[in-house]
Amino acid sequence: MTRAEMKKVVVVEKIIGGHMTNDEGAATLGLTKRQIIRLKQKYNQGGTRALIHKNRGRKPAHALKDEIKERVAERYTQIYHGSNNCHFAELLEEHEAIRLSASSVRRILLGKGIKQAKQRRRSKAHQPRSRKAQAGMLWQIDATPFAWLEDRAPVFALHGAIDDATGIVVGAVFSANECREGYSLVMQQGIRKYGLPLGLYSDRHTIFRSPKEKLTIEQELAGETKPLSHFGKAMKELGIEHIKAVTPQAKGRVERLWGTFQDRLVIELRLLGVNTIEEANRVLPKLIAKHNRQFAVSPKEADSAYVELGSDTNLDHVFSLRSQRRLGAGNTLSYGSKIYTLAKPVSCHLHAKSTVEVRETLKGELILWLGGQALPLRETQKPSRVQQRKMADPVPPHKPAANHPWRKTWTQKQVQHNTNP
Repeated sequence: MTRAEMKKVVVVEKIIGGHMTNDEGAATLGLTKRQIIRLKQKYNQGGTRALIHKNRGRKPAHALKDEIKERVAERYTQIYHGSNNCHFAELLEEHEAIRLSASSVRRILLGKGIKQAKQRRRSKAHQPRSRKAQAGMLWQIDATPFAWLEDRAPVFALHGAIDDATGIVVGAVFSANECREGYSLVMQQGIRKYGLPLGLYSDRHTIFRSPKEKLTIEQELAGETKPLSHFGKAMKELGIEHIKAVTPQAKGRVERLWGTFQDRLVIELRLLGVNTIEEANRVLPKLIAKHNRQFAVSPKEADSAYVELGSDTNLDHVFSLRSQRRLGAGNTLSYGSKIYTLAKPVSCHLHAKSTVEVRETLKGELILWLGGQALPLRETQKPSRVQQRKMADPVPPHKPAANHPWRKTWTQKQVQHNTNP
């Protein structure tokens, strides 16, 4: 009998004994007078046991069967370990045809003494930044190293970009470490599928900014502009406003995305039997599509802010390494300790010793960028120069003159030698 039920028994006995009125008993128990009358009738018919709840000690009709509880706990420990309660409930419905709520899954696991591998910490209260109104107004981009394949492979990085208005992951790729190539591939994926965003939010990694971007007062007065990194030059060429955040909290949308991926992608990759980074990149588009279907939201405004990519824009040429070279005789230039020349003749005239821009794509293709056109280059051999050695004429023997100082010194030594035998 619970404490509340015992209190009912005591009050009802006092009312029946004449020590308390119905109104006083109703006020004490927080019930109505009519409910007090019903309790007295039950007590008179069945005594103390009549006031105990009839379902006490009985199993509810809708209670889960013990077989299901055992199966849920067994599947968690054998296959789905490490997943949170919400994700585990989704996996049970997807793979095991068991439909349970996250709270039911939590109660089952706690009943078996199984706790979540990652305990949730209470987040600090902060004023959230509202989403952008239209899709394509702002992308947030970042990368995070993690043991995505657990102990089946070394730690590697996941690069990703998310749309601020909709929460759609527009691109993602795994790479051995955080690098320019990974960010470039993510941007190419998103631009080809959705279009050009108006802005991009990133951190202050040297991939995104030049370490010498701070100008002196003399340079500012001279009208010099800040130097850009290779990635920054690509953003400028595409007309995308590049914003560099000072703190991680400023780009919280993509930072929270990593927490979700570290919870879910690890389990999904394990279930798919992925053991290498190459296999992970092959299945990643399907996992990203699944994530977008579940977590994407509708923007405030239906109109899209994406800008269509021009048909004459080659993203492979935009996201490339750019360097300046001086053109030599015969339209040759030096790059990477090798000599290159134009793969095809061009109509325009190139001047020797002029400075040109050379671009190297992610695929290793080398091009000469001239007036917005890509001219392919091919490796060539440096012409060898035949050096003819000029033979010197034989030098005639030289006989010192009679009055040469050498002769005088030698004569004096001879005289001294003869006088001092």
